[in-house]
Amino acid sequence: MPVEDAAPTTNEGAIARRFDFAARGTNLRTEMLAGATTFLTMAYIILVNPAILGQAGMPVAAVAAATCFAAGVASILMGLNANVPLALAPGMGLNAYFAFTVVGAMGVPWQTALGCVLVSGVAFLALTLAGVRQLIVAAIPPHLFAAVTGGIGLFIGFIGLKNAGLVVNNPATSVALGDLHAPGTLLALFGLVLIAVLNVWKIRGAMLIGIVATTILAGLIGAIAFHPAPYSFAALGETAFALDLSGVFGGAGKHGLGVLEILFVFLFVDLFDNLGTLVAVTKRAGLIAPDGTIPKLKRMLITDSIATMIGALAGTSTVTSYVESAAGVQAGGRTGVTAIVTGVLFLAAMFVAPYAQLVPLAATAPALILVGALMMAPLAEIAWDEPDVAIPAFLTVVMIPLSFSIANGLAFGITAHALLKLLRGKIGRGDVLLLVLAALFVVRFAWLSAG
Repeated sequence: MPVEDAAPTTNEGAIARRFDFAARGTNLRTEMLAGATTFLTMAYIILVNPAILGQAGMPVAAVAAATCFAAGVASILMGLNANVPLALAPGMGLNAYFAFTVVGAMGVPWQTALGCVLVSGVAFLALTLAGVRQLIVAAIPPHLFAAVTGGIGLFIGFIGLKNAGLVVNNPATSVALGDLHAPGTLLALFGLVLIAVLNVWKIRGAMLIGIVATTILAGLIGAIAFHPAPYSFAALGETAFALDLSGVFGGAGKHGLGVLEILFVFLFVDLFDNLGTLVAVTKRAGLIAPDGTIPKLKRMLITDSIATMIGALAGTSTVTSYVESAAGVQAGGRTGVTAIVTGVLFLAAMFVAPYAQLVPLAATAPALILVGALMMAPLAEIAWDEPDVAIPAFLTVVMIPLSFSIANGLAFGITAHALLKLLRGKIGRGDVLLLVLAALFVVRFAWLSAG
């Protein structure tokens, strides 16, 4: 496959050299298509995040703008600083914890909760600069990273199946087959077949073509419900710099140990969700070194820390790396240009945020399903015939989608790996951090159960 379809212009040549296109076997057109694909698979956050944080009493229009701004700036920073196709946005799960637990159940004002997000971002940065986060990555065995990739693949695929209506809730069996006659499900099946065939034919931009074609078809048959909410630019600054740090540092008197718990959860979940995501995406993109290390890992982690702080200042919950970045990787993205294009599109979306719902879930669901399938490949690297390897790997793989948390999957995998190693008498001096991590996971689960 040629690296470039045609002789690049002077500007394209400069971009190619800056982002190392030749070494990574890509070109500007591919990177731009990949960035657009990643954006389309992530665009749901523009609607979902404000809907969730709005239930915490935050102004919805301002949160929509903050979501676009934080995702845009963070993704561009990741592309420029680390040169990886990894996009960022306010994380699902942590936004629900922010709205329903911190603000709703604990009664913490949303301004103080934003302050907690900022402090957790500063803590992320300190841990990264001290090398602690990198040591944590080094302490996790390669077979668990392969399991994380496969588990995230199942996670992405499961989300896609639910968005497509192919899998639905069932009180008796937890999940069941959806209504195959529903218009949204039929649209998703159309997109699934189209993207699959285009991939088999090795058509570049297959994901993007499939998403756009399915969106057009949805519009033609009247399957797009478009009811944009009022969106006044005068309201966009209502969450910017609205955080309350005095409420964080004086929170012991107002909320007891609750503020410490909030900081712990923000730190813990984002740390391991982020590690799992960046490992899975870089592995899928072929950017992990032969010795299993991740080049420019520190830059990625620093960028993630800064992104969380930017999000808190703009007025949204924790910003983290997105597993949907794998859709852009599957579309050919191999460099930071993919992330930059995604970021630019998020910034542009600030002006048209209400129109993001023109792309229905039925159009993006097929991309997520196929990305999930293609992320199964690393599971072949696991020695499934060795119990001390297979058991932790299996727990990691299944707990990610079944608990809807990358952090939980890693927690079960690392704890099982450490426990089996300890009971077999194979713990060495180099495993101290592994044991500490396992102990922290046990404490975390005990704390969650007690709560």
